[in-house]
Amino acid sequence: MSDNSHAAQMTLIEHLTELRKRLMVSFFAIGVGAIVCWVLYDQILEVLLRPYCNSVKPGENCDLIVTSPLEPFNVKLTVAGYGGITLAIPVVLWQIWRFIAPGLHRHERKYAIPFILSGVGLFVLGSWLAYWSIPKALEFLASMGGENFIEFYKPTEYIGFVIKMIVAFGVAFEFPILLIFLQILGILDNETLRKGRQYAMVGIVVIVAVITPSGDPFTLMVLSVPMYLFYEISILFGRIRAKRQQKSRAQPETAEADA
Repeated sequence: MSDNSHAAQMTLIEHLTELRKRLMVSFFAIGVGAIVCWVLYDQILEVLLRPYCNSVKPGENCDLIVTSPLEPFNVKLTVAGYGGITLAIPVVLWQIWRFIAPGLHRHERKYAIPFILSGVGLFVLGSWLAYWSIPKALEFLASMGGENFIEFYKPTEYIGFVIKMIVAFGVAFEFPILLIFLQILGILDNETLRKGRQYAMVGIVVIVAVITPSGDPFTLMVLSVPMYLFYEISILFGRIRAKRQQKSRAQPETAEADA
């Protein structure tokens, strides 16, 4: 019995049991990552404050104003929680792969390592792009109020803003992997992607405006452009894959004709 037929014969309870197992491993990895980030909180906070410090004028301080006794503790929990998710990304992607692998053909499972490496690499690239764009986003948002406004941020609001930007960019950069594997699984047709280019452009801008906390034009452009490029890359992947499939089908027919 092939693995695909076994996956098809799995009951709903077996699928749910497998899903629970993968979720438990993922949550455990996130918990371990959160503990690491809790221990390294001071170093992480220094890195998160750097975009704010780079956006202020020379001579101005970039301290955050605490207005609640519980705010420092809440900020530390936020940093540890989101940091744990970030550190656990390789494990989470591996668990996703292990969950869907039984439903794949044997030749499709060779994509396991590329799936994990590209997923981690794209998340890191997206996070870096967000971190780079945050000072410019802060400058733009501050300029909207005029020169009479002096920026003093609360830790909860600023740290939440920075972390949400980083996570939003990191998750958005997983977009091409999603499109590519939907094509591999046969759920999404490459022809549909090609015909939906115009709708995709509008949809990407709308999605970016929703998932990014700043919503400023600079951030929209910085994230929308690579996401649309990823869309085109997924179309190119589908074309190459379709040509290879046609070629592999033609080889047996040629061999039979020669015989």
